[in-house]
Amino acid sequence: MKKLLLIRHAEAESFAEQGDFYRALSAKGITDVTRLAQKLDADGLIPDEIISSQAIRTTTTANIIASQLRLPTTRLSRTIYEASEKTLLNTINHFNDTIAFAALVGHNPGIAYLLLSLTGKLREVPPCTAIVVVFEDADSWQEVSHETGVITYYTAP
Repeated sequence: MKKLLLIRHAEAESFAEQGDFYRALSAKGITDVTRLAQKLDADGLIPDEIISSQAIRTTTTANIIASQLRLPTTRLSRTIYEASEKTLLNTINHFNDTIAFAALVGHNPGIAYLLLSLTGKLREVPPCTAIVVVFEDADSWQEVSHETGVITYYTAP
């Protein structure tokens, strides 16, 4: 069995002089992701690894969660930023199989489309949403595919 924690980055500032990639979390975003991390900890949802987009808002979201959950540093992936659900699924299919429970911190609309693809369920995914998808029959991340997952946890600010 494989478990995936999908997290959309927390609320970000609307503008960064250097461009979208460099937008930082807003004060509300920092508060929201701190609360989310505390909730995940209290609910015992501690992934083996966190994989994040390299954008500033996602790395900050991932690092706050990793710190709260006492996890090692976040692994960054170039493929997650502005990725389609197909690209995100390809990224997941290449996760190391020694990881049973992985977290992926990314962006919309990719996260929402990925969730729909993996579960067949349409859910709202506002900033700082966390969703656990379980793949009961998957022994390898390569087995994760269209409508093979079940949502077992959902929280949004």
